[in-house]
Amino acid sequence: MKKTIVIYIISLVGMIVFLTACNRDVFDTTARQDDFSSSARVQVYNVSVGSQRNFVYLDGKALTGVALAYTNTSFLPLFPATANSFAIPTGLRNFSVRDTLVTSIQPQLAFSENFEGGKHYTVFIYDTMSATKQKTVETNIVVPGDNTARVRFANFAWLKAGVPPAVDVFSKRQNANVFTNIPYTGVTDFISYESGVADSLIVRATGTATGLDTAVLTFAAKRNYTTVFRGRYAFNESGGATFPRTLSSFINY
Repeated sequence: MKKTIVIYIISLVGMIVFLTACNRDVFDTTARQDDFSSSARVQVYNVSVGSQRNFVYLDGKALTGVALAYTNTSFLPLFPATANSFAIPTGLRNFSVRDTLVTSIQPQLAFSENFEGGKHYTVFIYDTMSATKQKTVETNIVVPGDNTARVRFANFAWLKAGVPPAVDVFSKRQNANVFTNIPYTGVTDFISYESGVADSLIVRATGTATGLDTAVLTFAAKRNYTTVFRGRYAFNESGGATFPRTLSSFINY
């Protein structure tokens, strides 16, 4: 009986040693990815009016698991859905954006972009579901050394007939324009901005006091933000009330 117990204990110890060795091998060969200097970081933001099931593909492989939508009932514009960007290999990359419903009238959007390692980018999907377009811009992420935030402005409010006028963005707190004469599809550089306090930002037709939309925004310290003017520029055309012109924001980092 004692001999049997001894053999059992020896076998159990041997099994534990074997499993420990196996686990050590697994952990030792699984490297954590912390260095993204050889990758580019990308965010996708969808303001294509009426788009219902926009999925994004990179080099033929699906990137988005959830559709990017801009309908009259839902607005899911950002991928990834948080302040985190996704890493992609550098160099020339092929993108496509499409609605996966077979009967959709939205044409597939295909484009290529060259990405550099260590840099951040934002891909804006804009216009309407029947004429979807894209604009890719570098996102110059800088973490402020003080307690300010950094903010930029993008103008993607769509007009059915012709090109919408350029706009200014007026800060009620500063009692001055913080962005001036920004054309349709224009994306500004980042500016330093006071953090931790609410500010009413008013979008106006350039050179006028005519308010197009107002958003009350509070920016967190050491963060980078993009504010976006979107929707239909005109209220008096079909769909103007369904997709009203709106100023909103999202975090880049």
